This record gives sequence, structure tokens and C-alpha cells, in this order.
Amino acid sequence: MKAKKKNRVVVGMSSGVDSSVAAALLQKQGYDVVGVFMHFWKEPALNSSIENKCCSLESLEDARKVCKILGIPLYTANAEKEFKKEVVDYFLEEYKNGRTPNPCVVCNEKIKFNVLLKKMLEMEGDFVASGHYAIKKEAKQELSSKNAGIIYRLFQGKDKEKDQSYFLYNFNQHQLSRILFPVGQYKKSEIRKIAKELGLPVFNKDDSQGLCFTPEKYPEGFLRRNLKLKRGKIANTEGKIIGEHDGLPLYTIGQRRGINIGGDGPYYVAGKDLKKNLLIVTNKPDDPKLFHKSIFVERTNWLAKEPKLPAKILLKLRYRHPSISAIIKANPQGEAKSYLVEFAEPQKQVSPGQSAVFYTAKGELLGGGRIK
Repeated sequence: MKAKKKNRVVVGMSSGVDSSVAAALLQKQGYDVVGVFMHFWKEPALNSSIENKCCSLESLEDARKVCKILGIPLYTANAEKEFKKEVVDYFLEEYKNGRTPNPCVVCNEKIKFNVLLKKMLEMEGDFVASGHYAIKKEAKQELSSKNAGIIYRLFQGKDKEKDQSYFLYNFNQHQLSRILFPVGQYKKSEIRKIAKELGLPVFNKDDSQGLCFTPEKYPEGFLRRNLKLKRGKIANTEGKIIGEHDGLPLYTIGQRRGINIGGDGPYYVAGKDLKKNLLIVTNKPDDPKLFHKSIFVERTNWLAKEPKLPAKILLKLRYRHPSISAIIKANPQGEAKSYLVEFAEPQKQVSPGQSAVFYTAKGELLGGGRIK
């Protein structure tokens, strides 16, 4: 009798503990696991003592060690040009136009999973997988009046501190049918314990922080090197000029650090006037100009289908920030994929360009879009 063919899974191996354990868990479940290490664009190191956090030779070597221990093949994929165009250029353009970008969302949508899905087809695979903390579930549900069948739903990961569903709202049903998230059912401490028990050398490796394509943790240095900045005036929310800024792209709404005015600070960024090249700040934490009662969300994607509007939802305006209660409504201006979101309570630090992500009370990811 001919043995049944194992389902092949192409796993994105970043050399971190999460993707390494994801591969191990899938192998234990009986899958034919293949690892892929992706090379992304990275800014040249500023000096010999600074190294980019991803795609380094050390990271590749770590991934090779893990795959050797697990007994699985490791391939590499070069996505430098695509990453530079879709992620880095977008990142700079958003800051240039006064918005605050979300490069991880764009990278997942246009680079990481695109590369993995293409490799899956090349290798005659069945699924792709990553080390993201999210949970996928299948359910028989009516997608529309003419199309009933299996629907794929995403939920927050078990470890709420590490949950990464916020970055995954741009998938469609076809993509979700092919994606696995093996570590979503575990807490980070459990993942490290599994890695240690398996003898994986990355079991205590630090989590990556900040931007992956530049050596520094904060983007200011990268922006100074890659954008033409124009100095301008700083005004308080009453319109009084109180200082000078080094260039509007260096500041985000709600920002506190790096506003060097002195005197009766600290100061918070309340707004930006691009036409006048004016930075608007306040030293009052309860200043009404810092708060918003509603937002418009554009370029919205629903993982399954649009809910019946108006709909009560839980909303995340930033990664790792608490969810807030809100109501989502149709955009009164009728713009496609655009919605009006009203907060139950006024919110601070609402930055255009960032992602607004919608959840149910049970932690299901409904969809999301860009704050307009």
C-alpha cells in the first residue's frame, strides 16, 4: 500500500525562537517542513560595531543551526528590491507626507507572506507558516447569500502580551486557507521552554525591537539620513511661536521625547501644519487638542465579510495598547473601503497613517485599515 503523502509546509525562518519552534511543532505534527530564510533590504551599517537586526550573517547561521538540529532543509530567498520599494520607500514617503507609517503591516502583506506563498507553489507545498502569535480557526459559515462554506477566522494569540494579530488584518480568505500559526496557542515562556528542551541554540535569544532595516531602535537617525528636512517654527495650541523644529517628519502625534523647547515642559505634539511647516505642541496633558472623538479609516480590509453597520467593536489604535470600545459606521461621504469610527471615550495619540484594527469581544480579528 502506497504511503500517504505528508502535507508540505514552508516556514519563514527568521532565526528567532518563535519561527524556530513553529518549525519544530509542525514537524512533530507530521508535516514535511521546509525552512526559508529571507534576505531583506537593510541600510548599510554606520560603523563596524553596528549591525542590522535582521538578515545578518549571524541570523542566517542561527537559522542553519536550527534547521540542522531539526533535520529540515533551509533555502534562502532574496527580496531586497521588493522590500526596498514596498516597505522602505513607503516608510519614507509616509513620514514625508506627515503620516506615521506601519511598516510591519505592509511587510507582512506585500513581502513576507507573498514570498512564502510563492515558494510554496515552487516547492509543491500545501501551506506556509510563521512564528506570529495568532490563532486561526475554521468554521462553517455563510459568506454571502450565494456562497456558503468554510470560513477562516483569526483570533488574538494566547499570550496577550505577544499577540501579533494587529499586523495581520490584510489577509483574504484564500491566503488564510494556506497559512498556519503554530505558536499562537502558546505563551512566550512556553515557546522558550520547548526550544530549550529541543536543544535549539536560539532558546534565549532576545526579541527583535524597533525597525529591522536600520541599526537604530528609533527612526530619527534613519529619517535624517534619507529625507531632506526643512527647519520650521513650533507653536503652542494658542498659536504662540515658542521654538524651532528640525523637520516635521521627525515628529509624530502625541510624541513627547525629542521636543527640545525647555522651560515649562514636557511638551506633546498636538498637530502638524504641512503647508506652513509648523509643529503644534502643548505642555498640558489634558489639552483638548490632544484628544479625538472619532476617526476616518481608509483602505479597510475585512478578513471575511463586512459586519452589519453600525457595529460595536473593540479597536486597537496602536500595537500593544489596550483595546477601546467604539462604533464603526459607513462613511457618510460614501468613499470605498472607508469608514467612520466613533470612540466611546476621547482618545489621545491618534496618528494618521497608523493602523486601526477591529476585534470582537472574544478576540476575533475582524479587519482593519489606515487612519486617515
